[in-house]
Amino acid sequence: MLRVVKPKNSRSKRFLDNREAKAVENVKTALVLRGSNTSEIVKEALADLYALKKPDAVSFSKKNEIHPFDDQAPLEALLRKNDTSLFLLGTHSKKRPHNLVFGRAFDHQILDMIEVGIEYAIPGYVFADAKCAVGARPLFLFQGEAFDQREEYRAFKNLLIDFFHGEFTDGIDLHGIQHMISVTAGPLPADESESGVIYFRVLSIELKKSGTKNPRVETTEMGPALDFRIRRTKLADMNTWRQATRVPREMHARNVKNINRDGMGDTYGRIHLGEQKLDEIQTRKMKALKLTRQEKKSQQNDAEGDDGSMNVE
Repeated sequence: MLRVVKPKNSRSKRFLDNREAKAVENVKTALVLRGSNTSEIVKEALADLYALKKPDAVSFSKKNEIHPFDDQAPLEALLRKNDTSLFLLGTHSKKRPHNLVFGRAFDHQILDMIEVGIEYAIPGYVFADAKCAVGARPLFLFQGEAFDQREEYRAFKNLLIDFFHGEFTDGIDLHGIQHMISVTAGPLPADESESGVIYFRVLSIELKKSGTKNPRVETTEMGPALDFRIRRTKLADMNTWRQATRVPREMHARNVKNINRDGMGDTYGRIHLGEQKLDEIQTRKMKALKLTRQEKKSQQNDAEGDDGSMNVE
């Protein structure tokens, strides 16, 4: 059950309001850490995935006695201490060799996590020619029918997009897309309890002249190259998932009348005013606005004439 924290002062209230659901969410920070035992393949995979997530990531080099599927409290304490909502844990054991756990938290409590095993790996330093800038957002490509047929595949797809999601922008600069993450699902085994191989590849994108308006796109593998197989999963229950993915009221589409935008993005609106009662408007008693004696006398004569009385001289 999620605990409710009441603010004690205005400063803590602003802090809690900043953590509420927003129309445009902040960039999520990931915690990358090692378990009590890791292999060289796991260390290289953690380093490569951390490099893809930087600068929105925190990496721990020391070993941590953490087993999230058995006890979530130590991991939740680290997430709360470092104020991170995503995590990537690398472990290695005889039963589950070369293991990675992708997960995320809501209110510093584990929301969902998926454990995958590395069956094939080529580290990123092997591909020395292709690189991308730190903090560049990737272009994702998901291939395979399994992402639409299996629940764990859909959850893993959503988790990967959320893990590498960068800062939100209104438009996309074609020249700003420097690399692409291709995730391909292999054939599904006949046994539904087993998972197929998921091919995780990272490609650099280079735009070259084509003689036309659209540039010619060339891709070069930049690493890492990893083959995953889903092992254990812990998905969020429906109530917690709805609370975590709640859309704030200002995000809902509403029809706003008399408001439009021009080509520069400026907003223009039309305001409809009611009947203006100028006689009731209070103004300063300025000398220039005072009536002269002759004007006052003419107003009196007009008023008496309207009453039907006659002026007798």
